[in-house]
Amino acid sequence: MSRKPKKGYFVRGQFVAEGSELDLELKRELKGTDDASRTDLKRESDELQKLGGELLTLRAGLFDALPLDEKLVDAIAEAKRITNFEGKRRQMQFIGKLMRKLEPEVLEAVRQALSEQASVPAAETAALHEAERWRDRLIADDDALGGWIETHPATDSQQLRALVRQARKDMKTGPAGEAPRQGKAYREIFQLVRAQLAVHGGDDHAAAAAEQDREEDA
Repeated sequence: MSRKPKKGYFVRGQFVAEGSELDLELKRELKGTDDASRTDLKRESDELQKLGGELLTLRAGLFDALPLDEKLVDAIAEAKRITNFEGKRRQMQFIGKLMRKLEPEVLEAVRQALSEQASVPAAETAALHEAERWRDRLIADDDALGGWIETHPATDSQQLRALVRQARKDMKTGPAGEAPRQGKAYREIFQLVRAQLAVHGGDDHAAAAAEQDREEDA
C-alpha cells in the first residue's frame, strides 16, 4: 500500500510539512510575533510604497522601458488620474501591494530608472524625447508609419504595423471622459523606436533632437 503523502508546501524550493518545527517557525514569523521581523517588514513595505509613488513621476521614456506587468502599469495610470485625496491614498496602498510582488531584478530596474532620471545627460534626454515623438506620430499618422519604415529598413515592419494597430485599438477602448488607455503595445512601440534610433545614427539623432528641444523651449 502506498504511503499517504504529507500535507505541506514549498518555501524557496524546500518542502515544509504541516505541523513540523519549520512550519511552526514560519507561521510565527507570519503572525509577527518577532518584533524585529515585524519592524523590518513594515519598513520594507513603506519603502516599496514610496518607490511606487516615485514611479508616478518617472518620465514616459524611462517608464515604458521597464519590465512591469500590466496590472501595475494600469494601477499607476489610474493613480495619475485620481484627484480625490482619499481615493489617491488607497490607490497608492494598492500600488505598494503590487510592488511587493515584483522580482528583485525588476525593483532594481525601477531604482536605476529613477536614478537615471535624476542624472541623465541632456543628449540622452533629447533622444528619449525623439523616441516619444516618433511613437506618437506613428500611432496618429499612417504617413509617418510609411516614412519610418522607409528610412529605417532594419525595422520589422510587420511587427511595427501590428503594434500600431493594437495601440490604436487600446486607445479607443478606454472609458468615456478619461485619458486614452496606453497599453502594452504603446510601450513596445517606444522600445522598438528607441532601439532603432540608437542603431541608426544615434549620436546624430540625439544632437538633432537636442536642437529641437531647445527650439521648443525657446
